[in-house]
Amino acid sequence: MDTLDIALPQMAVLYGLCLAPWLLLWLIGLRLSRDIVISILRMGVQLALVGFYLKTLFSLNEPWLNALWILVMLAVADLSILQRAGLKLRFFVLPTFIAIALSTLFATFYLVVLVIQPPHFYDARYIVPLAGMILGNCLQGNVIALERFYSTLRKNEQEYMTFLLLGATRWEAVRPYYRVAVKAAVSPSIASMSTMGLVSLPGMMTGQILGGSEPWVAVKYQIAIMICIFTSTTLACVINLKLSLRNAFNAYDVLKDEVMELRK
Repeated sequence: MDTLDIALPQMAVLYGLCLAPWLLLWLIGLRLSRDIVISILRMGVQLALVGFYLKTLFSLNEPWLNALWILVMLAVADLSILQRAGLKLRFFVLPTFIAIALSTLFATFYLVVLVIQPPHFYDARYIVPLAGMILGNCLQGNVIALERFYSTLRKNEQEYMTFLLLGATRWEAVRPYYRVAVKAAVSPSIASMSTMGLVSLPGMMTGQILGGSEPWVAVKYQIAIMICIFTSTTLACVINLKLSLRNAFNAYDVLKDEVMELRK
């Protein structure tokens, strides 16, 4: 059974749905019209371009082209994480890229090569969307981890310095904030897994069912992707925070003032 297409007139009707939240926001005094219009237009243009590109990507199915697209996704995610976490690129861009690349690629290839086992491990039909789903959730977790760790450390800097004066190493002094940050990052994934199927029908499962897959096949894919998302997010946050410590402190183990962006 093929999924029903949405014609252009119906897409126009769909965009009309945005008028409801826009009106509510306007009535409560939030003037977000410009932001809403820009975000909706950007979403449409970006997804349209991605749709054309993915159609070409799936048709050609060249390993180097698939790898290039995943590299682009990793680079964009890297920049987005640091921007949203309020951290300076020059201090964290390389550690963050290494962390999300290692964790995302590990989880993706584990799922594709050992679990799904398609004829070609580089098959764009599997590797691109799965890597995108894993990376997207990994991005959210790393934003939370980095922002929580460095903002909490800055807020409790006197306590941190006290640990150092009492003889603690840098790692021993930051470990309490490290644990809090990692817990905050992985908690959404844990909560999502514990309520999945009861509170909501997950996106990947819904998409596969709409695409004509048997419900039980969709269930198995959803379980697989959630385990990979949890694994990738945990690995990325742990590695990212650990690697970032090298660039965030000076020779005296004091957190550098310039590592965080000034919030307006």
